[in-house]
Amino acid sequence: MRKAILFVTILLLLSACTTAGGAQHPPDKQEAEAGSGAEAKVSGRLTVSTHRVDLVEDGTFDRYADAFQKRYPEVQEVVFEPIVNYERDIRVRLTTGDAGDVLLIPGNIAQVNLGDFFENLNDTAEGLGELYFKYYKSYLGNVYGIVSGVSTEGIIYNKKAFARAGITAPPRTLEELYAACEKLKRAGITPFYINYGAQWPMKQWGEVLVTMMSGRGSYLDSMITTDEPFRTDNEFGRSLTILRTLMGRGYVEADLQSNRWEASKGEFAQGNVGMFFMGNWMIRQLEQAGTAPQDIGYIPFPYDNSGTYHALMNTDWFYAVSKNSRNKEAAKAWIRFMIEESGYAELSGFIPPQKKRRPELPQLEEFFSYGPAVFENAPSSPLWYAIGNKAKIDFYRGEYLQRAAVAESLPEAFAKLNASWKANRLRVLEARSGGR
Repeated sequence: MRKAILFVTILLLLSACTTAGGAQHPPDKQEAEAGSGAEAKVSGRLTVSTHRVDLVEDGTFDRYADAFQKRYPEVQEVVFEPIVNYERDIRVRLTTGDAGDVLLIPGNIAQVNLGDFFENLNDTAEGLGELYFKYYKSYLGNVYGIVSGVSTEGIIYNKKAFARAGITAPPRTLEELYAACEKLKRAGITPFYINYGAQWPMKQWGEVLVTMMSGRGSYLDSMITTDEPFRTDNEFGRSLTILRTLMGRGYVEADLQSNRWEASKGEFAQGNVGMFFMGNWMIRQLEQAGTAPQDIGYIPFPYDNSGTYHALMNTDWFYAVSKNSRNKEAAKAWIRFMIEESGYAELSGFIPPQKKRRPELPQLEEFFSYGPAVFENAPSSPLWYAIGNKAKIDFYRGEYLQRAAVAESLPEAFAKLNASWKANRLRVLEARSGGR
């Protein structure tokens, strides 16, 4: 009964969250395209690009394909394209028109540009009923992406590793976090795996943690109002200082050059890793890598010593149909299948995209027992993306955070970022106002 009440509370908190930027609001029907009317014939050969290399390798996606083809027997074949460094590589494939039929939208595409690469999914979204983040990947009321899962962001900790290190309770403050790391290190356990070499997980210490600290889903958009968004006395500075402290004290993995994303999950299962800072979606992956569910804990990130927390409700990847797909109806059918029938969201430890479905991850009970202030992330504006792209700051990809993390001087690293941001912010604003 207690768990049922908690899950209902989580759902109510999610439903009550509001976002800035307007992209979550229902579209103006005069603006939105209707999409296709009656469902067209589902047939042909389907190519699905995915970041879930693990689920391709273990046969899970093949089982999805078998079930899908039973429902749609005129689909001749479903081919999967597993991509290890998805965020980087899919951008290249989009520009060359080789991204497959179904893919996941990379993080650097502004709302205004979604229609250049992806098919309108209004009909698919409407058919799925009430969805979380329904208009997050939309423009002028047209939906181009449907969220694959919803998650919180927090610390995943290894109960067995904690016990071995003599840690009797998970950390509730930043100082307790450092103290736990020291005990883990002394016990011969990697305290905190940041997956520096995989690059994309570094966004946790930038776009994710700075937004979480601020308590505002629209925090990143506030960067467009200043020439110096990277400062040691704001959220970027606080977040990078925590990261640099972990690295400076030897609390992270020794190998910072190799992409050890998959290997790190196995090390966690073996009790050799204490913590990750990730979304709750990673918990199921750790279980699949061999960690017993009862050995996995999940708590809000204690980014200061106040004992209060923010819970950033975030999207995972968004399903999309390539504009270049020759089998768009089959691609849309695949997205419907993945959300309604496959069980992918539950398998992956997400809060399901459809609001009528109940989350099944037991670790959410521990997380929400800390009483965090819950808020939803919001999409950034085209202006934010434009400035970032011009300034060559790879938001959501992680390279700029890698450089800042290992820079000899954080103020100097921020000064370089700010110089590029300032110059290109001016260029973008002048171009938009008609100046040259």
